[in-house]
Amino acid sequence: MNMANITKKVSWSSRGDDSARGEATPLLNGTEEVRYTRQPSGGLFHISRLSTVDLEEEITSEEQDSVRTRPNMIPHNEKLLSLKYESLDYDNIENQLFLEEERRMSHMGFRCLEISRWVICGLIGFLTGLIACFIDIVVEKLAGIKYIVVKQNIEKFTEVGGLSISLILWAVLNSSLVMVGAIIVAFFEPIAAGSGIPQIKCYLNGVKIPRVVRLKTLMVKVFGVICSVAGGLAVGKEGPMIHSGAVVAAGVSQGRSTSLKKDFKIFEYFRRDTEKRDFVSAGAAAGVSAAFGAPVGGVLFSLEEGASFWNQMLTWRIFFASMISTFTLNFFLSIYNNKTGDLSNPGLINFGRFDSDSVAYNLYEIPLFIIMGAIGGLLGALFNFLNYWLTIFRIRYVHRPCLQVIEAMLVAAVTATVSFTMIYFSNDCQPLGQDQTKDDYPLQLFCADGEYNSMATAFFNTPERSVRSLFHNPPGSYNPLTLGLFTLTYFFLACWTYGLTVSAGVFIPSLLIGAAWGRLFGILLSYFTSGSSQIWADPGKYALIGAAAQLGGIVRMTLSLTVIMVEATGNVTFGLPIMLVLMTAKIVGDYFAEGLYDIHIKLQSVPFLHYEAPATSHWLTAREVMSSPVTCFNKVEKVGTIVNTLSNTSTNHNGFPVVIQIPDSDEPGMVCGLILRSQLIVLLKHKVFVERARTRLSQRKLQLKDFRDAYPRFPPIQSIHVSQDERECMMDLSEFMNPTPYTVPQETSLPRVFKLFRALGLRHLLVVDSENRVVGLVTRKDLARYHMGKHGLEELQLAQT
Repeated sequence: MNMANITKKVSWSSRGDDSARGEATPLLNGTEEVRYTRQPSGGLFHISRLSTVDLEEEITSEEQDSVRTRPNMIPHNEKLLSLKYESLDYDNIENQLFLEEERRMSHMGFRCLEISRWVICGLIGFLTGLIACFIDIVVEKLAGIKYIVVKQNIEKFTEVGGLSISLILWAVLNSSLVMVGAIIVAFFEPIAAGSGIPQIKCYLNGVKIPRVVRLKTLMVKVFGVICSVAGGLAVGKEGPMIHSGAVVAAGVSQGRSTSLKKDFKIFEYFRRDTEKRDFVSAGAAAGVSAAFGAPVGGVLFSLEEGASFWNQMLTWRIFFASMISTFTLNFFLSIYNNKTGDLSNPGLINFGRFDSDSVAYNLYEIPLFIIMGAIGGLLGALFNFLNYWLTIFRIRYVHRPCLQVIEAMLVAAVTATVSFTMIYFSNDCQPLGQDQTKDDYPLQLFCADGEYNSMATAFFNTPERSVRSLFHNPPGSYNPLTLGLFTLTYFFLACWTYGLTVSAGVFIPSLLIGAAWGRLFGILLSYFTSGSSQIWADPGKYALIGAAAQLGGIVRMTLSLTVIMVEATGNVTFGLPIMLVLMTAKIVGDYFAEGLYDIHIKLQSVPFLHYEAPATSHWLTAREVMSSPVTCFNKVEKVGTIVNTLSNTSTNHNGFPVVIQIPDSDEPGMVCGLILRSQLIVLLKHKVFVERARTRLSQRKLQLKDFRDAYPRFPPIQSIHVSQDERECMMDLSEFMNPTPYTVPQETSLPRVFKLFRALGLRHLLVVDSENRVVGLVTRKDLARYHMGKHGLEELQLAQT
């Protein structure tokens, strides 16, 4: 059969995943002892129709030394697909235990479960709102204290000289706060670094990211983002809020804390991946809602950027969680503000309401908005491109915790130095407004009495307040040079900062960059059209459009970001131009580079499944992509055989087809079910086996509760003791296996396999021949390793890192 060629990347010979291949242990120095295959001349070959091809050759000692002696470099980039990630079991196992429990449950029982889901969503929203309130108050207080101390110091030395002391003070304060945040992330919980949105996207896609929804991760995330924002880095706290909401949801929905070893004996029914996934979707939406005060935007964010699986009832539950989150945040903040008398702190993010009369747009401005969208797409692609290469450098050379902390402190010191220098040399003085004594921290510096330094409004502030000032300060508050220099410097500072080993998001820095150049765009319009200056009277609307364009160009969100911006500004008038701008930014940005979150998912080598299979892949069939051979069990299997299989350190099998073996035949058995490693672990732990193969299993009756109690941290096989006599016993798997696993014929095309696998959230998909005999098994990594590259359909490398 004539097939198209496919570019074959270098493939690791020890191939492991959720089904049937070995997984080696990485070496401590970040490199691996590996054997790899070589490409034939030309780099192209025809894929065999019998199995996935691995053309193995032993590498010479000279080549091996060259691989091992690369100094302090981890062989890990976007062209690898990591084998360390496992999949989540989103498919319900409809075994006999499940069916018996369902038959026993009354109609009232099902109603109670549905009520419990709403109660859990309410708790998720409430706790996420509380965390948002805590982050907001602590950040404002710490930042306020820092800025007041620095401001007093600057005012003291402006007249007498010695402003270098003020610079040192500012840099030391920033570096100290960032050092604390970087230390707790780098040394205690590295998964808490960054915004957390790529990790949550992967989790909702079906990838088990280690430690991503742990209580320890939540604690480090909250305190880490407080230190990052208060430390003056070019970061935001909105991405970490989304991650925090997801962790809260994962914990609350289980009714216990495995970290604290505390079981509240509630919500036990929801202790499985399928239910937890839905609640994590609600937690992510509640985080968005708490960050921006946008309940509808939170639902759409979870739908557009997060969840890969959705249903109508889930929409209403997520909206309920988002509403509770916003209400909780505003309620407790209002109590705090009334108690302290500080009415300038209305919420975690409040862009302020635009006055429709003063900033209404005209239809002939739509082309200008679209141009701004194109600019946002170009700048977003540049941002992502630079951050991509910077992240590659960090992965290879800045992977030790001590180096990561030093880099974070360096960025904090440089940010403070650049900010101070820009403010010092700026001569943009503006009259002091009546409300600025409370709302901002204006620096007078060398300006006259009653005036403040305009550059300080942008730099000497928390990013959220700077965004608000760019949106709402009256015309003339900034001169073009100030905005141009601020955009240029903050763009590179934000690009350098994203990816540090600190808890930080990119939402607000993106909005701030876009608001700055958007306001500059509006000012320049008024200069070039001086005869019709009244039309471009208020540059605030261009700041809003620029902010949307820049954020859309970086993260490539469309519908959800439109609603978030509309809800955050309280003005639906700008819904149409914002949507046009975001669509333009996405189209232009996608032409040059992927979105920032997708880039970081690739750089982490996560087997992420996108919406559709790669184009031009219909000629590939299940026979070419499947893992083969597959380890199978008989319906009644010897305990020793099961223990040996699970204990085999060269494999990491997580799913085993159960077959009916044909007597006196070497042919593969006929499929009659599928059983998971986690189920076998529980069965061995409870000694669910009998002495003779023909004895009926009656003395030990397990329930689904036994499996849920072990979820999600099933014990390793090494912790289960099986005596020599017990190894001779038999185990009947028929009651516990999934008797109706999904199967596909071996001639099924890759897109059909992909669609079935992703739409149903599968972990294992059996490949059978015409007589229903197992010939292979498809897992996530078998599908994720194919993608469209520069030379057409390519196959990624598989690595243990």
